[in-house]
Amino acid sequence: MKVAIIGGGVIGCAIGLRLAQAGVDVTVLERSIPGAEASSAAAGILGAQAESEGEGPLFQLCLASRARYAAFAEELETLSGLPVGYRPCGLLDLAFDEPSSTALGELTRSQRGQGLRAEPLTAEQARALEPSLGAEVRSAALFPDDAQVDNRLLVTALAAAAGRVGVRFRTAQVRGIAHEGARAVGVELTGERLAADAVVVAAGAWTGWVAGTGLAADAVTPARGQMVMLRTERPLLSRVLFAKGRYLVPRADGRLIVGSTLELDGYEKRVSVDGLASLLQFARELCPELGSATVVETWAGLRPFTADHLPILGPGPLEGLFIASGHHRNGILLTPVTGDLMAECILGRPPSIDLTPFRWERLQTGPAGS
Repeated sequence: MKVAIIGGGVIGCAIGLRLAQAGVDVTVLERSIPGAEASSAAAGILGAQAESEGEGPLFQLCLASRARYAAFAEELETLSGLPVGYRPCGLLDLAFDEPSSTALGELTRSQRGQGLRAEPLTAEQARALEPSLGAEVRSAALFPDDAQVDNRLLVTALAAAAGRVGVRFRTAQVRGIAHEGARAVGVELTGERLAADAVVVAAGAWTGWVAGTGLAADAVTPARGQMVMLRTERPLLSRVLFAKGRYLVPRADGRLIVGSTLELDGYEKRVSVDGLASLLQFARELCPELGSATVVETWAGLRPFTADHLPILGPGPLEGLFIASGHHRNGILLTPVTGDLMAECILGRPPSIDLTPFRWERLQTGPAGS
C-alpha cells in the first residue's frame, strides 16, 4: 500500500510514522522543511484541562492524547536519538477578577467531578507555588497533569523518527489531488503525478489551497498567533501559566515563551507593534519581574482554524482521501492521538475513538473546493 501525505508538520509526520511502522510505503510532501510552519511556531503546551472549552468530544480527544504523551515522547527519543523536551510540569490557570475567578471555580469542580486532578487555589497559595506572580492575581487553579513539550525539538525528533522507520520526505509543490471519478489516486505535483492508494491532507492552514479535495473553501482558515521569547538572568517560573486566553511557558534552559494573539487576518504572517505590545504587557502583569527580561525572538504562525474549533479527522469527500487538519491551538497536544487514529482509518481498522464529531461534512457551508 502506498500513501502520500500532503504536509510535513507534526500531524503529517505522526501519521507517516504510524503507517510506516505498519509496513505502509509512505511519502510525505512538504514545500519547505518538516515542521516549518505552525508546528515550529507553537508553544508546546499540553493543556488538555486548563485550555478546555468545556465538556465534549474535543475535551475527551485532548485528554486521550495527553495520556499518550509520555510514552510517545520516550518512543521518539529512542527512535531518533534526539530530545523532545517533554516536561510534566503542571499548569497554573490564573484569575484576575470576580467573573473569571467564578468561572475557574466552576471548571475545577466540573473536572474534579469527572475524576480529574484540578486544585482550586487562593492567590496566596498560587504565590507559594510561583513567588514571582503579580499582586493582581485573585485566585488560581492548578492542573498538575497538564504538561509541555519543546515543539521545535519535537518537530526535529518526530521527522527523524519517521525517517528511521522508512518514511520518505520530498520537497514538492502540490498542485492538487489526482482522482479518477470519485476516488483519489495520487497527488498532482509540478510536472508529475505521484500515484498513491490513499492520500492524506495534513496541510494545516493551507488545507484550502489543495485543489480537488471537495472540501468547502472556508472549511479551514488561518488564524495568526504572534509570539515572543524572553530570557531572564535566573528562572522565574517552574510551571506553565495561563490567563485571559494567553500564556507563559518556561523552558528548562531559561527561555520563556509568551503567547499568543488570535487574529483572523488571512495569510499575513507578521509581528505587529500592537500585538507585541499586548503580549509584553500581559507578561509583565502576570510576572512583574519580566519587565527586565531580554527579548530574544519574535515570530508569528498561522494555525488551522475551523468555525466550531474542532479538527477535521477521518475519511474525506473522495474515496481514498483522508483529512487531518483544523487542529488550531491543539496541534501539538493532539499529535499522538491523531497519528494513531488516522493510521487506523487508512488501514481500514475501526478507529479506537469515535471520529463522528470530527467528520468533514459538518463544515460544508461554503462553495466546494475545486
